[in-house]
Amino acid sequence: MSKHVFFVTCPKGVEYLLADELESFGLAQVRNAPAGVWVEGELEAGYRACLWSRLANRVILHIAEVDARSADELYEGVVALDWQSHIPVNGSFRVTFLGQNEEIRNTQFGAQKVKDGIVDSIRGAGLPRPSVAPKDPDVTISARLNRGRLSVGLDLSGHSLHMRGYRTEQGLAPLKENLAAALLLRAGWPEIADAGGDFVDPMCGSGTLVIEAALMALDIAPGRKTERFGFEKWPGHQPELWLALRQEVERRAHEGKNKRIPAFAGFDQDARVIDTARNNLRRAGLDNIVSVDPRPVSAFERQPDWADKGLVLTNPPYGERLSERKELAALYQTLGETVLRELPGWRLAVFTGAPEFGKSIGLRSFKQYKLFNGKLPAQLLLFDVQPENARTPRDPAAPGQVMPRIANPERADMLRNRLKKNLKTIGQWARKQNISCYRLYDADMPEYALAIDLYDGNVHVQEYLAPKSIDEKAARERLAEALAVIPEVLDVDPENLVCKQRQRQTGTKQYEKQAATGEYFNVQEHGCTLKVNLKDYLDTGLFLDHRPVRHWIQQHARGKRFLNLFCYTGAATVHAAVGGASRSLSLDMSKTYVSWAQDNLALNGVDLRKHVVEQADCLSWLADRKTSNQTFDLIFMDPPTFSNSARMAGVLDIQRDHGTMVRQCMERLSSDGLLIFSNNFRKFKLDEDLEAEFEVKEVTASTLDKDFQRNQKIHRCWHIQHKLTD
Repeated sequence: MSKHVFFVTCPKGVEYLLADELESFGLAQVRNAPAGVWVEGELEAGYRACLWSRLANRVILHIAEVDARSADELYEGVVALDWQSHIPVNGSFRVTFLGQNEEIRNTQFGAQKVKDGIVDSIRGAGLPRPSVAPKDPDVTISARLNRGRLSVGLDLSGHSLHMRGYRTEQGLAPLKENLAAALLLRAGWPEIADAGGDFVDPMCGSGTLVIEAALMALDIAPGRKTERFGFEKWPGHQPELWLALRQEVERRAHEGKNKRIPAFAGFDQDARVIDTARNNLRRAGLDNIVSVDPRPVSAFERQPDWADKGLVLTNPPYGERLSERKELAALYQTLGETVLRELPGWRLAVFTGAPEFGKSIGLRSFKQYKLFNGKLPAQLLLFDVQPENARTPRDPAAPGQVMPRIANPERADMLRNRLKKNLKTIGQWARKQNISCYRLYDADMPEYALAIDLYDGNVHVQEYLAPKSIDEKAARERLAEALAVIPEVLDVDPENLVCKQRQRQTGTKQYEKQAATGEYFNVQEHGCTLKVNLKDYLDTGLFLDHRPVRHWIQQHARGKRFLNLFCYTGAATVHAAVGGASRSLSLDMSKTYVSWAQDNLALNGVDLRKHVVEQADCLSWLADRKTSNQTFDLIFMDPPTFSNSARMAGVLDIQRDHGTMVRQCMERLSSDGLLIFSNNFRKFKLDEDLEAEFEVKEVTASTLDKDFQRNQKIHRCWHIQHKLTD
């Protein structure tokens, strides 16, 4: 038998599942396309796809591809094809048309040109003119225009295959049947059913998920009840082959009901929608196999005859209105508590357009799939229902919490496009430099006043405090949009995104914990290993803007004695030690950061006897004459702008005090040594007298990598040395 090429369409995000399914029918994959798969195989396999595909929308038999840069070129290409092989004599047809270009901007116009070409081709062969029938034609011709080429095919399905025939009435927001099947496959239902598991949907609506689960487990073809397919009046149709396939369908359905039948149960709090589900079950021939009952999630109970394992798959409400969304957290939490109590050992799968409420379920998800419900982005979240996977439920709608949500799609597209652009420029630069932690976005657009930093696949978002002129509600709306867009563009799990509001921190506030997760991980920078924590503190443990300064220190530290004042987590000291510094002293007032700095040094195999970290008030240490006899060849001082910590002897004001602090550092600097002095006070002015006393050179421009060149005031930096004496 001859091979044919087919284009099989499906919901967006289901392409890979569809390719696997088509392979099982004997169709070899040619290539994937958006919302479809190109395959080749015998006509029997195409028929089988029409009957058995649980995922496809349409099965299109490819006829030809013609040039179609203009309307005339399209017409000439179509009229040259052998249409009498595809449209019956005295038969009827219709054309579906997708796509456009500069000349063919309207699908109706494109469809008309294809119709004209078909009619003129058949009449030119001396045959009767076929009729055009918008409804119930003998055959449907599919025309798809893309980049100046028109793909023409015969729609073997005749109608969208997601319509199985059992659903004539619906609930409020029904899932399409083929999307429901995709969710079942992603959730592992065939394997669970084969292993003796049962199926439950506690929010079943009109019953689509539980019906599709039963059809799948009982080996009932989704096209079994379809009265007519699009190829049955096609001149190339093979009736005997088709009859054999229809007989196989009936045989397998009979055998499926004779093997073990899992328990199938659906529940919903709305009794009216349960009536709809019962009607759908009756039309599907499953009313004696699937049970559905009106019952809210809170009243859900395990039935005595259910297996010890199974699948709970459900599609809860998304909460389109704000008032509804405020109630979602409680619903999702109840769902999680109920399955953990009633069905331990089962798998829970939740398909939702509001995936942030997955945190309210109170279980740790082990897998997330990105899909679409129509045009709405959604996720399938998978959970193993085990006590050890329990976690504290979180309400994303609680006061102070910002829910990812796009209120203004056009504005969100602006941010989406900017992030994609930055990924191409800054991201490409970072990869070439082997830099895995960098700033991707820094308030590039006034609408989104954020800093977005990447840390080895994790995202740290800092929201700059909006000025008083900006309405607080508007600022939260924009932040919600950003939190929806960022994971999508960066292709990261929202669980790996941390968002903080950036405010001026003074005194001990800069050391106060924001959280207590204890979630540290290691990152690499110029051959150094550094420990970071994105959640627990205002900052992460690594000032990304000082990356070039640290690298410079590493390159110039060999054999030198290094002093790091206000050392924070000691990253600069790590670079100095890795660069070959003979010894170092690092000082910070925070016990937390002193311990962190010691951990960073230990991670890099540094001898802590030679590289000492001490808890100390740097102002007092600098003012202490007892320490003035310690000499260093390289000093790094990056003080806070202001500090009035109770642990300090006085108050630090960098503008007022820097002159004294620099001079005290210079007393400890060897004659040919170097002080690197930096701070991030935007209005800072260097004491002019320092330039008279020492060799002072501002090096700020050379300490800003590509990811910080938009924000040239992120810090300022000077190299200060003793003046040479004659």
